[in-house]
Amino acid sequence: MITDGSADNPYTRGIASFVAGLTYEAIPTEVRERVKLLILDSLGCGIYGSTKEHSRILLNTLRRIDTLADCCIWGSAQRLSAAHAALVNGSMVQGFELDDTHFFATTHVGCAAVPPVMAIAEIQPAMSGQTFIKSAVAGYEIGPRVGMCMGNEHLAQGWHAPATVAVFTAAAAASAALGLSKEKTVHALGIAGTQSSGLMAAQYGSMVKRMNSGRAAQSGLYSGLLANEGYTGIINVFESEYGGFCTTFSRSQDRFKLAELTAGLGVNFETMRDSLKFYSCAASNHTALDAIRLMQQKRAFTATEVDRIAVHGARLTLDHVGFKYRGTGMTEAQMNLPFCVATLLLEGDVFVDQFTDTSIIDAKRMALADKIEVIPDDEISAMGPRFRQYVRVEVQLKNGTVMKETVHVARGREANFAPAADVVEKFRKLTNGVLSAAKVDGIVNTVLELEKLKDVRELAKMIAADK
Repeated sequence: MITDGSADNPYTRGIASFVAGLTYEAIPTEVRERVKLLILDSLGCGIYGSTKEHSRILLNTLRRIDTLADCCIWGSAQRLSAAHAALVNGSMVQGFELDDTHFFATTHVGCAAVPPVMAIAEIQPAMSGQTFIKSAVAGYEIGPRVGMCMGNEHLAQGWHAPATVAVFTAAAAASAALGLSKEKTVHALGIAGTQSSGLMAAQYGSMVKRMNSGRAAQSGLYSGLLANEGYTGIINVFESEYGGFCTTFSRSQDRFKLAELTAGLGVNFETMRDSLKFYSCAASNHTALDAIRLMQQKRAFTATEVDRIAVHGARLTLDHVGFKYRGTGMTEAQMNLPFCVATLLLEGDVFVDQFTDTSIIDAKRMALADKIEVIPDDEISAMGPRFRQYVRVEVQLKNGTVMKETVHVARGREANFAPAADVVEKFRKLTNGVLSAAKVDGIVNTVLELEKLKDVRELAKMIAADK
């Protein structure tokens, strides 16, 4: 029986070799520092996510069928089994459109990388902060590479990458946390791939969009735990010509790039290309929002002065976030570009306080959103996937004034990555009022010096609410 060394799975083996061989010491200092900020951001998003109705429904439902109390639910005094904790915590990280994104892979990463590692830290013998960092990096490196392998067509075909691609993020992170061998990591990846699922139609108002990421975190945890016990998976999960991840999810034999799976692995760190969000909405909306801010800095104008706004962008931007706003639910509001631009003009920000059950059906916002059109631009589309969030925004005021602004890269992206102070400020904004000030301070200090932590269970105590 083929176990690991066959030439028919070089990419799966290459990923597994990296994950199994990764050490804290081999990770460049800048990557270690960056991943600590990404971990802090994920924790903040998850803790805030615990306050939302969809999180309460999920948690209360699982509590009725799960009597275990192995792992904490972030921002809550409740505890669940490891698998259900990964599901809930992963769902909460993605719970209000504020978690990190990897632009080039079209996926969220922290929602799938951090929850399974935290769950393992609570059920296994003492995990050090250095092991936590190493495990998170494994997830941040592998998930995005799968996303880049599949390309933008994965999203265009209707697959939700933070559910489909992210199972490999979680499986890699869990495998590293468990210290799996290369052979067992191959199987963990193969177990993860067959659990992959998630539909983009979830963005139109449903709560289940949040759970897509939680299921990925849970599936990755299952994958690592099962492989650790000798359970076998698809050993050529990426390479298989029939029924493999790449061929099945692309519906082709060639609309994916296997080389992306291992290109630069261990040398060029995708962790450094992950991005933070400072608007509580879809990442594809951020460049347009930045463009409006830049215009207002040059010439202040109010919502009442606006006659119409045209946002010229790639066809994928129109398909993803440029649809007609209907007011069907919170998810739709946070995904819809015209509604988010209207929110910025009326409220001055697009953060958590701007999205409430009443604001998302506010007639004034909806009327303003109707004046904002997303227009596909063939020239921008032709620039390729790396420019899919490139926008050219034109604002026409009622007095005839026309303003134009072009933005390619939003704040928080790669070279525009926020300084540590901004990440900490965002974390405090999200967690103050959910946890005590002492716990908030403790989490910040602990995560920023995570490599010194002897037992991650100490951090787990901090991110749980007091009973």
